[in-house]
Amino acid sequence: MTATATRPARPRRPHARPKGISRRTREMWLLMLPALVPVLLFSVGPLLYGIGLAFTDARNTRNHETSFVGFENLVELLSAADFWSSFRIGMIWAVSVTVLQFVAALGLALLLNENLRFRGVARVLAVVPWAMPPVVIGLMWRLVYHPDAGILNSLLGTEINWLADFSLALPAIIVVGVWTGMPQTTVVLLAGLQGIPKELYEAGEVDGASRWRRFWNITLPQLRPVIVAITSLDFVWNINQFGLVYVLTQGGPGGQTRLPMLFAYEEAFRYRFAGYASMLGLAMAIVVLAVLGLYLWRQMRETR
Repeated sequence: MTATATRPARPRRPHARPKGISRRTREMWLLMLPALVPVLLFSVGPLLYGIGLAFTDARNTRNHETSFVGFENLVELLSAADFWSSFRIGMIWAVSVTVLQFVAALGLALLLNENLRFRGVARVLAVVPWAMPPVVIGLMWRLVYHPDAGILNSLLGTEINWLADFSLALPAIIVVGVWTGMPQTTVVLLAGLQGIPKELYEAGEVDGASRWRRFWNITLPQLRPVIVAITSLDFVWNINQFGLVYVLTQGGPGGQTRLPMLFAYEEAFRYRFAGYASMLGLAMAIVVLAVLGLYLWRQMRETR
């Protein structure tokens, strides 16, 4: 009896994926369009236009012909004493406001996290400055600092012109910046505190750890990702501050509160050097990204 050889079955070829964009991808982009179009039109577009403008001699005048000048604006900017003075004031402002509002917000968040009476009302009142426009805040604090009718001079029994004094103007607006930016930092830190497991505190209490040790060894390490995120955002917001300081002092007295964005505004709209002002904005963006990148790198390295 002869054996019949059976032919092996041919392996099936995997189904070829259809070329082109899948239906799911098309639907995803279609749903994203309403959000992407405004971002492209009002954020990415002006950003690219401003970067291009930084390398020209553009002026805010009708009859001026714009031409490409390369890095001439950057060379002029780096050799300008006014820029370095503004940069120094901006860094003092941004670092001071960021650090002080974080410390104040952390204390307020710890207080609001306790089981206090009228805690809900206190939380609502704590975010009131967040709901106020910068112009309104600036006008309100101008009344507080008023040399004749201001409530601050009335309480202290003095007649100091806080916003016109060369040595007091910058500290005065730093106080306003801390008061203005503290609510959002408080909300973020409070959310972080409420996300810490209570079992960690109970275990620390059983081990005999004091309240301070529990804060140092449990609360701060657990809040580290939140602290890194909110302080980074606060620094970016503060270094780019314009409206609040413009209403308070307009950069005075004698340029003592002239932040970089105020300096750029003056160059662009008072002196009409649009290309030079764009280069200033580009330089500040690079500096902020460098400082922020170094800060985030160090924080992530410590976390590891």
